[in-house]
Amino acid sequence: MDPFSPEELILVERDPSGVAFVTINRPKSLNSLTRPMMVALAGAFRRLDADPAVGAIVLSGRGRSFCSGVDLTAAEEVFKGDVKDDAANPVAQMERCRKPIIGAITGFAVTAGFEIALACDVLVAGRDAKFVDTHTRFGIFPSWGLSQKLSRIIGPNRAREVSLTGMALTAEMAEKWGLVNHVVSNDEVLKKAKDVAAAILRNNRDMVLRYKSVLNDGFKLDLAHALVLEKERAHSYYDGMTKEQFEMMKKFISGRSTKPSSKM
Repeated sequence: MDPFSPEELILVERDPSGVAFVTINRPKSLNSLTRPMMVALAGAFRRLDADPAVGAIVLSGRGRSFCSGVDLTAAEEVFKGDVKDDAANPVAQMERCRKPIIGAITGFAVTAGFEIALACDVLVAGRDAKFVDTHTRFGIFPSWGLSQKLSRIIGPNRAREVSLTGMALTAEMAEKWGLVNHVVSNDEVLKKAKDVAAAILRNNRDMVLRYKSVLNDGFKLDLAHALVLEKERAHSYYDGMTKEQFEMMKKFISGRSTKPSSKM
């Protein structure tokens, strides 16, 4: 057993810039998750979502692995009880989190770790990163979304091969198939993830939250209904704006137009 509390196994740090860093900190066990760690990780995202000082979140794992999945020594406790328990489901809390989440992936993201990676909004991977779905290998039924999300990102045929064979999806292939946004050297992963977060924070924070929401909610719908959703939210947004807010928008836009565009 780890001689640490769940809070020490799930580290949360806040940067004055508005970026929060969440680190899975059980490197000797390749960051495999115990139930208390799952509860702590879910709670961390719930609290960061409610923190007005936080505008973006970077999630990483310490050591040689991002997250090697659930600690199978506690499989019965986790799978029988926690499938129905959102308090112990970090993916459910990540999906509810309004703040953009950037996953910084080094080493292995296995099964539950793969599902946690899929719950991020942007993925930065080290060149040695590997994504592996071992549900079929160990007789574990997916419950955090991998069976549905992966096919929607990389296509059903590729997802079938990844999940039914248990093959390792390399960082290079994950980028080629559209799962990963950036592949960099391992020692540059956190820096690149922070750069992405910083680029997000340079924008209108309220609109970032609204835009993430309409992107993610619309992705669950067919195109026709997603376009209706966008139109409805746009009408609601502009109907709620005052003349003063429109004037502020014009001043902001005119001020930004004289500055060079930001680069990531």
